[in-house]
Amino acid sequence: MTSTVDIANYALNTLGASNITALDENSKPARIINQRYNAVRDTVFRSHPWNCLIRRVELAQETDTPTFGYTYQYALPTDPYCLRVLEFSNGSMSYPQDNMSSNTGGPVFVIEGRKLLTDEGTAKIKYIARVTDPQEYDASLIEALSARLAMEVCYALTGSTSMIQVTASLYEEKLKEARFVDGTEGAPQKLEASDFIEARF
Repeated sequence: MTSTVDIANYALNTLGASNITALDENSKPARIINQRYNAVRDTVFRSHPWNCLIRRVELAQETDTPTFGYTYQYALPTDPYCLRVLEFSNGSMSYPQDNMSSNTGGPVFVIEGRKLLTDEGTAKIKYIARVTDPQEYDASLIEALSARLAMEVCYALTGSTSMIQVTASLYEEKLKEARFVDGTEGAPQKLEASDFIEARF
């Protein structure tokens, strides 16, 4: 079973570095990996709606309301932690598949800080969760994550600018492959507007 240390070692192997036994061990590779791992993981998670990370939940409406602009506010999930909202539903209609705008022409919801603001009295979301157990990750996601980690710690461990380019190319290749596999799993879905925009960059 894959562990966080395994992912770290995949990255270190890419760089020709020695394996570590724990992220908190007293070695330079472990200290650098430990410093960067969480931020790199979250960045890769937010880059694509990975099937293995998607969760659904109905949010609890808060008693406090926005000062202006929207009628209601809801706290985003913390268990598991919400990294990115993919879809919003008021119970009968889902956004952004059906419509990105409300009846007034504005966004049907906005994210401000850790709050979701909307005029809808019911808020259900599909979101990317911060799943910390690597045993729940798809194999291609593990490959992409380890490649990004190798890219991020490359210079600190090797001092080589040319290796940065090598690891950056490897990450792009692994990410493209992982997105394709992940995106073709399950029944075909309508392309979300946000995915279309992101695919251009």
